[in-house]
Amino acid sequence: MPPLPSHESTRSIARPTSPEANPAPDAAAQQPPAQSTDGAQAAADRAALAQGTEESVAAQLDQSAAQLNQAASLSPFAPLSVPVFRMLWLTWVAANTCMWMNDVAAAWLMTTLTTSPVLVALVQTASTLPVFLLGLPSGALADILDRRRYFIATQFWVAAVALVLCVAILAGGMTAPLLLALTFANGIGLAMRWPVFAAIVPELVSRAQLPAALALNGVAMNASRIIGPLLAGAIIASAGSAWVFVLNAVLSVASGLVIMRWKRTHVPSPLGREKLPSAMRVGLQFVRQSPRMRAVLWRISIFFLHATALLALLPLLAKGLEGGGAGTFTLLLASMGAGAITAAMFLPRLRQAMARDVLVMRGTILQAVATAVMALAPNVYVAVPAMFVGGMAWITTANSLSVSAQLALPNWVRARGMSIYQMAIMGSTALGAAVWGQVATVTDVHVSLGLAAVTGVLAMALVQRLVVDRSMEEDLSPSRAFTAPVADSPPEPGHVVVTIEYFIDPARATEFRTLMQESRRSRLRQGALSWQLQHDIGDPTRYVEQIEDESWTEHLRRFDRVTAHDVALRERKLAFHTGDAPPVVTRLTVER
Repeated sequence: MPPLPSHESTRSIARPTSPEANPAPDAAAQQPPAQSTDGAQAAADRAALAQGTEESVAAQLDQSAAQLNQAASLSPFAPLSVPVFRMLWLTWVAANTCMWMNDVAAAWLMTTLTTSPVLVALVQTASTLPVFLLGLPSGALADILDRRRYFIATQFWVAAVALVLCVAILAGGMTAPLLLALTFANGIGLAMRWPVFAAIVPELVSRAQLPAALALNGVAMNASRIIGPLLAGAIIASAGSAWVFVLNAVLSVASGLVIMRWKRTHVPSPLGREKLPSAMRVGLQFVRQSPRMRAVLWRISIFFLHATALLALLPLLAKGLEGGGAGTFTLLLASMGAGAITAAMFLPRLRQAMARDVLVMRGTILQAVATAVMALAPNVYVAVPAMFVGGMAWITTANSLSVSAQLALPNWVRARGMSIYQMAIMGSTALGAAVWGQVATVTDVHVSLGLAAVTGVLAMALVQRLVVDRSMEEDLSPSRAFTAPVADSPPEPGHVVVTIEYFIDPARATEFRTLMQESRRSRLRQGALSWQLQHDIGDPTRYVEQIEDESWTEHLRRFDRVTAHDVALRERKLAFHTGDAPPVVTRLTVER
């Protein structure tokens, strides 16, 4: 058996005249092992060996995860023992408290500027719409820029908006349109901040502590949901709305200064920064070609589409309760937040006791029960426990799916993937509020909540049955197993087409085609523009894999995105190759 050639060792982009001219396959396509001259029997032997490669990787992952879980503390506060995480988590608590304070103060301020219900309602729209519109661009920027500096910039952006609000109010120049514009500007800061923080968390804690760290993020959100409105209400009552924005500005500046203490080393790519449109395309492409991310997005969308009915109709429920009013509404929200915080303490043990889909399904059922009870609750003595249980179900389901999303994303695309995850939440929440609000208009609030509870459970059961996550947990750790090609002269600008020729035993052609669909997903996730598998009409044993990249630079980027899972996939593909020499790789530029 000849020695294994160095991957991507070719220095030419022209078509080679012999296999020796270009002995290695494409980047992400992966270098063949040495080929045996024994033909089909040798290929079969390699197939048996390669078939075990993925299983071996899976077994090693499971064993490693078990060891990590066993060694890790089950305490939900374990991530707070990491100084950097503790520092940034406290910053996150302050940032979310500011967000809730700003929403309350802006809504109250609008009621003093106008009596129009539409303008008052548009305050909430102006606050949340940027999160949906700018989610993907902000995720792309968080992936291609220095995350530390980007995080700092978002904090000072929010501080600057708060200062402008202060000046406008104190100078007596605030108007309803100006308030909406500044609320939208504040929402831009929030939209830019969330993806970068989501991408930073896995850098700060170990893999075993990641679920607990994400649960603590949920605690921060729910604690700030209680603290922010209460603090804002107290300041408005005692000093006026302007001082809420003053406090927001002070806390935002302080948070930015705290983040500046974080000593994170940013390693820029030698290929330069990705262009924003290309980075956004690759982010969408990765999620679309990832079975695990698709499964997570379906589940989180279905959950929030139905669970949001309770929050959307909660003001009407609070008003309809015996002795209900604004204080009752605040009490119910606080009860939900307390339930979420309580459940976060038990999440580590729940994750060990139940598989993800089981936990998600039970969380959905518990949320549906809480919604149904709220539909029938006659007073706060029934409603408060129901909201407490609803908060527990809410964070249990959301945290389980958030952990799955984080583990399905490699670091190079993490912010983009999590921004799409957040967009799914925001989009389904907005749609759910509109749908169940309309149902309540046609029928009544209680019927709408009952329908949301029943259909939520049925829809989640259907999604888990139809959108099954059959893929093993992939090892997405970076791999340098493939060496990037070097051209003798800079290639012409334009698309780059890579072809890899395989010779396959016709008796195993069906298996090969099935495996190559996994190769297709891998190439597209890495950023390729298109992928094709071509079959030679004149030679039934010859197959050509064709990958098209946006440019030579984008072709080289795919080498930086190779993971351990891709290496295992390479071995499985090459086990089918029956040629005496490695598959021949050709690189061509498309003439304009």
